[in-house]
Amino acid sequence: MPDSDDRGGAWRVTPSAWWAGRAAPYAVAARPAVSRYIAMPDGVRLAVDVWLPEGAAGAVPAVLVHTPYYRRFALNAPGAEACPNAAKFRDALVPRGYALVVVDARGTGASFGTRDSFRSPRERDDSKHIADWIVGQSWSNGRIGATGISYPGAASDFLASTGHPAVRAIAPLFAVWDTWADHYWPGGVLLSALAQIYDDLMVAMDQDQRENLRKVPYFSDPRLAGPAPVDEDADGSLLRAAIAEHAGNVRQPAFIGGFVFRDDALPYDHGFTAANISPMHYRHGVRADVAVYAVSGWMDGAGYANSAIARYLTMAGNPRHLLIGPWDHGARINVSPWRAAETPEFPLLAELTRFFDEYLMDVRTGLRDEAPIHFFHQHAERWQAATQWPPHGDAGALKLGAGGGFDDAAGRVAHRTDPRWGSGGATRYERIAAIDARHYHADWGAREAALTSWTSAPLERAMELTGHAIAELRIACSEPDASVLLYLSEVEADGTVRYVTEGLLRLLHRAEAPHPQDYICTWPWRSFARDAARPMAPGLAENIRIPLLPTGWVFSAGSRVRLSISGTDADHIGQYPHGRPPVISVLCGDGASALRLPWRAAN
Repeated sequence: MPDSDDRGGAWRVTPSAWWAGRAAPYAVAARPAVSRYIAMPDGVRLAVDVWLPEGAAGAVPAVLVHTPYYRRFALNAPGAEACPNAAKFRDALVPRGYALVVVDARGTGASFGTRDSFRSPRERDDSKHIADWIVGQSWSNGRIGATGISYPGAASDFLASTGHPAVRAIAPLFAVWDTWADHYWPGGVLLSALAQIYDDLMVAMDQDQRENLRKVPYFSDPRLAGPAPVDEDADGSLLRAAIAEHAGNVRQPAFIGGFVFRDDALPYDHGFTAANISPMHYRHGVRADVAVYAVSGWMDGAGYANSAIARYLTMAGNPRHLLIGPWDHGARINVSPWRAAETPEFPLLAELTRFFDEYLMDVRTGLRDEAPIHFFHQHAERWQAATQWPPHGDAGALKLGAGGGFDDAAGRVAHRTDPRWGSGGATRYERIAAIDARHYHADWGAREAALTSWTSAPLERAMELTGHAIAELRIACSEPDASVLLYLSEVEADGTVRYVTEGLLRLLHRAEAPHPQDYICTWPWRSFARDAARPMAPGLAENIRIPLLPTGWVFSAGSRVRLSISGTDADHIGQYPHGRPPVISVLCGDGASALRLPWRAAN
């Protein structure tokens, strides 16, 4: 079934119905109206394109996309889209009266300078000066919004956090809030494969290695001929000089891998930790009148849905909205096993435009009258609305039994880690690595069969799960450290096994802590700080809570619930500990271990 917004009656006026009545009176030119360099206070020149609504009378509001993924490509033949990252925003917003400003981040595209870190604080400073430049232009009415998917989405957070008075609304789409825990180090475990793949991508982009870039599906069109020079660079000499500077850019595996603990600092800058590259660190700088729209998907990377929810909860003093769909990173694919088609039907750009109309143009669209939260239930294939997160408080506890069921059977269930086991090459992690995944976990039944599992009796009725399942386990380990990976599955009446969600934790980081005020959450939080880490005493059992990534899923009547455990995922992480595959034991019986599910009977 489709993910269209008319399924479920969750909106008073659906985004698509609103979109049908939204006029688009202006034309979009074939080329940007402005393409030039603007200089930052340190002298670094950034490449800027501005797309203006042709025929608009007077000044207009601007939406900024600050990206490391090329504001625009040069083309060696006609017919290709020169702006594969920004075109969707251009084509939705510019005909409806907005200027779209797209900027190559320093050290990328046609911009000069170097990237000194992933999501560098220097880019945050740059965004303030870009905003100053925008409001000084004759076509600007002094109002600025910002958006983007993933990295540019987090850049919109950074812009708002500068406190610039022109910024009125931001829409961070599929964007991280905590770069350490929700992106590269979920559960304190480094996604080493992701770090390397992302580095390969950025080296190919930043150094204009076109043959390597064409190996990435999203940039495989042979007509894409590197970053486009700005108009003043007629002979391309400035572009060549800028690309030469990019050779000094940060390398992702060494950089992100250096933050083994969340509070680790760069050895040459003791004030620089992973907090400095996370939007949550700067949230106090966001003015209370800036509207925020957080968007994610249930299969959005290692924790981007966590980020969207935490962003929404943390920014409680601002006008805010939250949307979570049946999507992967960027809503490229509808991930529901019951989808009608792989391409989502939900009109995300319509909802984005409605948001900017409401808060940037000050047009009353009815958005403020809608519920602030909308989310999609897979299998029921319908949208729901809510006024709070989590949407409901009902939770059930399934006790883990020693015989592999959810019952009171006492004993110890041991899982011996197979270092060869992996979750596959079409998982939530592949899309954020720019891999062209289209069918997620299609072979899950065979992979899950190799794990140690607990399986329930058939459900008497359909159950609707929304949010974070939490495994409360009493665990002993043969080694002083291990990675514990948990997988939630639905086993349908015919034996089909469907992946639902997962969670992971490095046992070194098992100590919980109160969440900070810049990351408000409703699931167990950990500091992942160096002084909070402690090895396990081999063989000694401890109570440990592990949250699974949030989901919206309806289990069918007659299906069984299954929880599986692994000690590694060879396709995405390294060994913990090195060369010592651990035996992870779960104590069962007398309520020692349980799976808590935020579910209720489905309507």
